[in-house]
Amino acid sequence: MNDQQLLRYSRQIMLPDVDLDGQEKLLAARVLIIGLGGLGSPVAMYLAAAGVGHLVLADFDTVDLSNLQRQIAHTTDRIGQTKVESAAQTLHSLNPDVQITCITEVLDTESLASQISNVDVVVDCCDNFSTRFAVNAACVAAKVPLVSGAAIRLEGQVAVFDNRDPNYPCYRCLYDEESEENTTCAANGVLSPMVGIIGSMQALETIKLIVGFGKSLAGKLLVFDARYSQWRELKLPKDSQCPVCSHTH
Repeated sequence: MNDQQLLRYSRQIMLPDVDLDGQEKLLAARVLIIGLGGLGSPVAMYLAAAGVGHLVLADFDTVDLSNLQRQIAHTTDRIGQTKVESAAQTLHSLNPDVQITCITEVLDTESLASQISNVDVVVDCCDNFSTRFAVNAACVAAKVPLVSGAAIRLEGQVAVFDNRDPNYPCYRCLYDEESEENTTCAANGVLSPMVGIIGSMQALETIKLIVGFGKSLAGKLLVFDARYSQWRELKLPKDSQCPVCSHTH
């Protein structure tokens, strides 16, 4: 670590839970962020600011005016630009040391597996169940931790699926494939700070997994109600009949 990095990350390094060793782990880490919208924006910005060495950004969508109410990695003058390229500009201006890989095509099963096999953590910031199920299956197969978040209307949730440990549940243990598909912000609306709260929690859990301090949310589901500013923690049991994770270990 050079002098500039020691100064940049000094407030983080002084934390006993992080220290120099933890910062080195962050600098050496590679994280895949799927979706650079409302959740992916704060996730990417906080991970870049914290010094995660390599961020892989995956999103095939472009910036739209209606995104700007909550997707803080993008700006008005970037409307029409791909979200990953817009986010990469923001991240580079925030921390030029971070290496960024941009993926603008839809990841099929094979390319998803290839990308996930090369990262330390996957952060799911997408807004549809079909992608979430595909990402979860690839993470289980590769035994890579998955940090999942969702926010809609005035509600949000965050969970960690630590696929390195066969005793923990996976995302498919929580939702079956009959789950309601029309759960996008475009169809239901969302309050601007909601995605920031959940995205920040996803970034926090990602950093904890990389550095290895504290206790992650593995085996739990954290639910936030913005109307009353209340958090609830639910235990998430492993489904012994889960078609994805019950026979993989």
